[in-house]
Amino acid sequence: MQLSEFKILQVLAQELNMRKASERLYVSQPALSQRLQTIENSWGTKIFLRSQKGLAITAAGEKIIAHVNDTLKEEERVREDLQSLTKEVFGTLRLAVASIIGQYWLPNALKQYVSLYPQVNISLITGWSSEIIKHLYEDQIHIGIVRGNPEWRGEKIHLFSDSLYLTDTDISTVEELQTTDKPFIQFKSHSTYYQDIQEWWQDHFSIPPKKTIIVDQIETCKQMALHGVGYAILPSISLRETDEFYKVPLHNKNGESMKRDTWMISHGGTLELKQVEAFIKLVNRT
Repeated sequence: MQLSEFKILQVLAQELNMRKASERLYVSQPALSQRLQTIENSWGTKIFLRSQKGLAITAAGEKIIAHVNDTLKEEERVREDLQSLTKEVFGTLRLAVASIIGQYWLPNALKQYVSLYPQVNISLITGWSSEIIKHLYEDQIHIGIVRGNPEWRGEKIHLFSDSLYLTDTDISTVEELQTTDKPFIQFKSHSTYYQDIQEWWQDHFSIPPKKTIIVDQIETCKQMALHGVGYAILPSISLRETDEFYKVPLHNKNGESMKRDTWMISHGGTLELKQVEAFIKLVNRT
């Protein structure tokens, strides 16, 4: 099979839907159906079963798709190796970053990067730090940017620390949390952020918050605090000087400022890729 046919099978296996796959491949559904029939004939077996609900991969198809994915990954690796031999920076930079980094820090860094290296394609995943480490272990990305202090034995670069603040439109001191009836607004996190906040609260108060609201995104949490719905504890990376609420810095029981660390992690071998090397150098300068 040609690489174009491998790509067709890969996309079909990802989407399991002819319409969605045809849109991604920029071909009509009849043309895609014809190509798939030709590919299946060349293998002498059905790769997908069609139904009104979509596509299902056959047992034989699972083996073929695994071969397809391995071949395409190896082809990309060879291309990257060839690119590393040249002076010009191009290819694909595969990043996975913590959601909060993708919201508040990464856009400015990527703006500079794409301006300096316009021939590089960017592949970006956002999610929880635990998921990013999994992507690295599975060799799906070049660089991960995570929160907290990850257990990682590969390359690990500390990018920055940001302080934690109590934020509210009315509350201006930590002591007021003992008497307020306003809810504590928290955002979901798979990092140690939640544990750090729990420990801080227990160090300062004998009882838990009277009311709690849990939201999915940090920006939702911030907007609710800005609108006076309740108070929140937010990292400084998410705060701006124009935010119209009190920002009270938090300290642990030893009087030290509460901070969150951000790390860049990668495998040593990927540092030889020029697009990866260029990104790391740019980030270290900012």
